[in-house]
Amino acid sequence: VKQVANLTLVSSACGVVSTAYASTKESHPYLRSVCDAAEKGVKSVSEATASCVQPVLATLEPHVAAASEYASKGLDKLGEKLPILQKPVEQIISDTKELVSSRVADVKDAVSS
Repeated sequence: VKQVANLTLVSSACGVVSTAYASTKESHPYLRSVCDAAEKGVKSVSEATASCVQPVLATLEPHVAAASEYASKGLDKLGEKLPILQKPVEQIISDTKELVSSRVADVKDAVSS
């Protein structure tokens, strides 16, 4: 999970979503109270679940470690094959806009000729 969270694309996307969420909460007082209540509920459920799951995780720790190592190797290979994972969201959006704009210009040229 940490390795996925550290991918530039994922951390950048989380930052964009977090900023939008915070901005929305600040701009809309009624929505802020709903969000605050939801956050408290999620926190309570998470805390309750964590205490119940801890003994199970201790038992499964060797299996989780093996799965984690396997997943880590897979993510490394995925990162090599998909360099887009190392780009921030803003750059991907910009590159996509440029590509679409270029293709539209090509189509316009083809239609006009």
